Amino acid sequence: MSSATIIFLLSICIVILVCIIAYQQFIFHNGTKSKIHEISSKLKELLDNGSNEKVTVFTDNKALIELATQINRMLEDRQKVKVEYHRAEIAYKKMLSNISHDIKTPMTVILGYLEIMRLNGTQNNEMMQKVESTARRVMELITQFFTLAKLEAGDTNIPLERININEVCRENLLSFYEILSKKDFQVEVDIPDQVLYANANKDALQRILFNLISNAIRYGGDGKYLGIFLRAGQKDIYIDIIDKGHGIKKEFAASVFDRLFTMEDSRNSDMQGNGLGLTIAKNLAVQLGGDITLNSQPYKKTVFTIILKRMAY
Repeated sequence: MSSATIIFLLSICIVILVCIIAYQQFIFHNGTKSKIHEISSKLKELLDNGSNEKVTVFTDNKALIELATQINRMLEDRQKVKVEYHRAEIAYKKMLSNISHDIKTPMTVILGYLEIMRLNGTQNNEMMQKVESTARRVMELITQFFTLAKLEAGDTNIPLERININEVCRENLLSFYEILSKKDFQVEVDIPDQVLYANANKDALQRILFNLISNAIRYGGDGKYLGIFLRAGQKDIYIDIIDKGHGIKKEFAASVFDRLFTMEDSRNSDMQGNGLGLTIAKNLAVQLGGDITLNSQPYKKTVFTIILKRMAY
């Protein structure tokens, strides 16, 4: 075979290979374009209909598979946002309903007492005291509601500084001395001699302790016990507020920090709870860089633990 023939055959082979490659590129380009159009159409359909489906693409193209994967991640995040929005909407409607109930009830009492005094044409000191007490409950509820609203909106400035936790615990316990004595509570306190410091805010911490101690007296009062224990780890400080009352059932444990959550007996007029105290305490603790946890064994021990960031001496 002559060299000219060999060159001719090689030239034909090269032309054929070039044609095959060009054809494959053409098919690949059009196939990729078709798949992208398919993904785009499906995505538009899902977004327009608000569907929870995912984008599926049948291809060996790794780039298209990755594109579909990331689109599905975006759709999953979108679905989570929708679910959270719906959940928050329901929670706010329930909160407004509870607030309406909690304000309407004492206001009805106030108006009732005022009507009796008007009809009798007298000023009854006992009734006046009840009116004043009930009005204070309404103001407390309104104040707590707006406090929570400001906290959740990030509209509250809470500067952090080095706080003597031992001192704050003692101060708050002393403020409840009279009511604890009247109710014949057994009080157990364990505050170490070693001063513990935390990166916190004194006003916020006092509000947290006030709310938790009030909660223990109000809902755990049947146990006639209050314990305050201060302890420290390497990085954190822990304040345990303990009561031995009827506690919190497991089905309620995950909800006690929700806005205006109240158990079935919390509408008892003797308890006068409005469900905002624990929510505010939790929110404040988180803004201090800490947290509040709950561990409850009914009629044995219910423990709310405040966790704060420890600071050096």
